[in-house]
Amino acid sequence: MAKGIEIREAHFPGRAPIDAYGNGGFRFADMSHRGSILCLPSGIHGWDKEDGSPLTLADLERVLDEAGDIEVLLVGTGKEIRPLAPEIKTALRERKISSDPMSTGAAVRTFNVMLAESRAVAAALIAV
Repeated sequence: MAKGIEIREAHFPGRAPIDAYGNGGFRFADMSHRGSILCLPSGIHGWDKEDGSPLTLADLERVLDEAGDIEVLLVGTGKEIRPLAPEIKTALRERKISSDPMSTGAAVRTFNVMLAESRAVAAALIAV
């Protein structure tokens, strides 16, 4: 018997370059995702973050959980560059993660280059 629509947490279980971004989402691995994403060693995850909303340490909990496999975190802060809060920078530094906030477009381009170089990179990308 058919069930109703099942809504699951958005997740792509692998590492993939970002093919396109804009119009409120991203394209990767022949798929598209509406909204923001976290690109982590465990895969690409949907992320409940909107352009203009302040970034908190709680927003990066999944990043911190995978810190052992991440050397660099690129933070695409939306259309404009926004600095990371001191508590976020401290938490990342304590886990030996270098962080770099930049516009989402710059973060996507940098992520793709570092991923192609097989670097231990992750990205938190706010949709634009």
